[in-house]
Amino acid sequence: MKNDENRLLSLVDGRTRLASSNRMELLLFRLSGPETYGLNVFKVCEVCVTPPITRAPHTPPGVDGMISLRGNIIPVIDLGFFLDRPVTEPTKLIITEFSGHIQGLRVQDVDRIVRVGWENVKAPSTIFGNVGHLVTAVTELPDGKLISILDVEQVLHDAIGEAAPVPIAALAAGAARMVFFADDSPLARRRIAKVLDELGAPHAHACDGRDALEKLEEIIAGAIADQCELRERLGVILVDAEMPELDGYMLTRTLKADARFAGIPVIMHSSLSSIANRTMGEQAGVDAYVAKFDPVQLANTLRGFLQAPTAAKEPCYG
Repeated sequence: MKNDENRLLSLVDGRTRLASSNRMELLLFRLSGPETYGLNVFKVCEVCVTPPITRAPHTPPGVDGMISLRGNIIPVIDLGFFLDRPVTEPTKLIITEFSGHIQGLRVQDVDRIVRVGWENVKAPSTIFGNVGHLVTAVTELPDGKLISILDVEQVLHDAIGEAAPVPIAALAAGAARMVFFADDSPLARRRIAKVLDELGAPHAHACDGRDALEKLEEIIAGAIADQCELRERLGVILVDAEMPELDGYMLTRTLKADARFAGIPVIMHSSLSSIANRTMGEQAGVDAYVAKFDPVQLANTLRGFLQAPTAAKEPCYG
């Protein structure tokens, strides 16, 4: 037991040092085409040769079936199906955990792990055609090779669809301060906005960490112009962990070191739901950690902060 705790602490410490330097590690892999794709190592549990897959009736297109791995029944998703790059045998399986789900991603081959700075990760262009919504960012390696980083949450959504909607009660009167959120995934932004609309909370957003800092400066300027305290206008800042330019850990540290944001809670809303990543968020200074995509948990967490005593004042919007 003590050894397990030591390994966990060592893992958290190593990952925290990496995140604190605004860097991440990518597992590189290929499908049937010449392109190389990347997946954040934080989402990867293991890599193995694809074991025999049990086919199941009525599985959605792109879901090959199921495997049994260490007592868990895991769906197998053929990434090539969604990226128009069908893979052929033999193939590798990347076992991933994110957004509260464990699944195997079937790929042609796995290359290596590389370390990149988030400042070198850029939003993709519009040249990806029908699969563009699956590429969340692009980075360039020192050898000049371009890596497409996948929005695996979007892949999971395309593969198994969306859960049935759950009704969310609106906030109490007088609690509707602004929620500002930053996330590079269009799917995540849509889902967050839907929750906020049901809560009745005004909101604004950014597409990455650097963009978030710039837009928050605009919100501060507006509050000053209206002679309004920032925390009366801005109720919560919601950040994703993985974002181009500036990740959520560094963004949180920057906000927590800025006295202008004193009293404004920062919530990390991330698909990286392991204990290690939660601990990293705590060490960065987040006030709460919510795993994607659980609209009820997100709504309840936001409600707790927005209906705190500060919200008793009439929100100031100029």
